[in-house]
Amino acid sequence: MGLTKRQIKTGLNRVAALEPKVATALDAYGYPATRNREKGYATLLRTIVGQQVSVAAANSVWGKLEGLLGEGCEPAYLMEQEADALRACGLSRQKQGYARSLAELVVSGELLLEELPTDDEEAIAYLVQVKGIGRWSAEVYLLFAEGRRDMWPAGDLAVQAGIGTMFGLAERPSEKETRALSVEWSPYRGSMALFAWHCYNTPAL
Repeated sequence: MGLTKRQIKTGLNRVAALEPKVATALDAYGYPATRNREKGYATLLRTIVGQQVSVAAANSVWGKLEGLLGEGCEPAYLMEQEADALRACGLSRQKQGYARSLAELVVSGELLLEELPTDDEEAIAYLVQVKGIGRWSAEVYLLFAEGRRDMWPAGDLAVQAGIGTMFGLAERPSEKETRALSVEWSPYRGSMALFAWHCYNTPAL
């Protein structure tokens, strides 16, 4: 599960004490809601499904997949499906390859999602070995499903835009700039990521 309300509030209050602009943004936008996902295969598969498509499109594809495979899209059932059946659910050929690879790793026991390294960078390195899982997907999984409090998906465009809004920047900061800005926020960057998404998606009060 992801960060708790208490963890989010504590983290943001700590950062706000260092960054007046974060404190000002908190007054304007309020605290973000929690974002929780279950640990394991289904959440990682859903991350693959959601890559490079809108939230609405991802939810639609996921609903069709569960209609075909049952709740959670069991990996063994996914591996049995023909390409046309998965395509009819909205999975591109590339994403089918990623999904099958993930399912095979889970079924074979090569991917142990309940036993990820405790070190964040080691956990990211472990996850990105899965075909179709890049650093952003790994970071989002570790934040939403494992509640790792210092995850900072700086490559996320909405996070970058939210930080730009928060700090009054003329242009959206690059991934490198977004990472550089966050150094002093550790170990509360997960809370800041949630807040950046919140600022991006919510009109100021």
